[in-house]
This record gives sequence, structure tokens and C-alpha cells, in this order.
Amino acid sequence: MLAHAAHSIPAAFLFFQDQQVGFDIISLWHQMGILAKVVVGILFVMSGWSFGVMIDRWMAFNAARKQSRAFAPAVAGALRDGKIDEAIKVAERNKRSHLAKVVTAGLMEFRAHQDSSDIPGETIEASKRALERTEAIVHAELKRGLGSLATIGSTAPFVGLFGTVVGIINAFREITTQRQTGIGAVAGGISEALVTTAIGLAVAIPAVMMFNYLTGRVEAFDVEMDNSSSELIDYFLKRRGAVRR
Repeated sequence: MLAHAAHSIPAAFLFFQDQQVGFDIISLWHQMGILAKVVVGILFVMSGWSFGVMIDRWMAFNAARKQSRAFAPAVAGALRDGKIDEAIKVAERNKRSHLAKVVTAGLMEFRAHQDSSDIPGETIEASKRALERTEAIVHAELKRGLGSLATIGSTAPFVGLFGTVVGIINAFREITTQRQTGIGAVAGGISEALVTTAIGLAVAIPAVMMFNYLTGRVEAFDVEMDNSSSELIDYFLKRRGAVRR
């Protein structure tokens, strides 16, 4: 038994030491096959695109929030005094505000019919339609890029999985080529498979998290635009009642 153990120790040693495999980034890159490198390149492009969308939407949403906070009290004061032209000027100074874009459309439609001695119901309906159209346009602007973020979040793991399959195939090919069954014979392919899987997950997880977060902010902006439109229509109705009296 001892003789058998002594004989098996060198064999086990050779099993693990028949090939040196580096696990730093440069070594892993050099050990990858062409197809695995293409997969990693695609994943890095997807990652760069997703981070670009994240930064763009983050900046746009923060600017919209900041300008809307300044716009809301200013336009409310102007409308309270009946100064529609002043309210439009306030809105034009806050062009990145989602509220300003919607309110401006309603006010300009309303002002177009202001010269008449009465404010007919058709004017209110026209203003309402203008508000609805602008809401739809602003909603589409706010969602710009989120579709690609969702696509990256859902497909990046599968791109990484494709790299995993390629790595496993390469591992078996190395076994066939070298006619060895040691760890060194398959280490390159296995490491290639695991690296592509890890990169795929690293690309997908931030994309999914930010998609959910940004979608929630878009929904909050939609609620704010709906409330502003309703309040503006109420203002138009009150103004029509005041003119009739």
C-alpha cells in the first residue's frame, strides 16, 4: 500500500503541475482563444454603451429635477397674477424641465385664443390636447436609451454564457490535442469560460439595476406632468368662469 501511495504522489504532482497557468488579467487574455476575445470585446462595448446611457440619463434627470423645482413656484406666482406671458417666459428659461415643456405647450395654445372676448370650451379642449401631445413627447425623451439598457441587462449574461460554452469546448479540444487529462490541459479553457461568464454578469447587473431605478424616476416624472396638466386645465376653467362673469 505504501509503495502504491509513493508511486501515486509523483503522478498526482504531474497532474496539477503539467502546465503553468497565470490568473492575472494579461495572462488570462493571452490564454483566450480568438472567439472568446471577440465575446469579451462585445461585452466591453455593451458595458461602455450602458454606462454612457446611465450617465446621460442621470445628468438629464437631475437637470430636469433642479429646473422644475425652480420653475414650479415661479410659474405659479405668474399665473396667480394672470400674467400668462410672464409664465411662458419663465418656462422658456427652464427648457430642461419636464414640467416647463408641458406647461409651455398648454399656455401657448391658450394664449393663441386669448384675443377673443370669451374663452370657449373648444379652447380648453385644444389646450388639453396640446398638453397630452407634449406629455407623450417628453415621456419619450425621458425614456431615451432605457430600451438599450434593458436589452443589455437581459442579453449580456447570455453573451457571457456563449463565451462559457466556447471555453469548455476549447478545454476538451486541449485534452484531445495534448492527450493529457491533467488540470493544466484544461485550465486555459476553464479559466476562459469562467472569465467570460463573470464579465457577462458584471455588465448585466449594473444595467438591470439602473434600468429599474431610471424607470422609476420616469414614472415619477409622468405623475408630476399629469398633475401639472390637471392643475393648468383647472386654471383655464377658472379663468373662463371669471371672464364670463
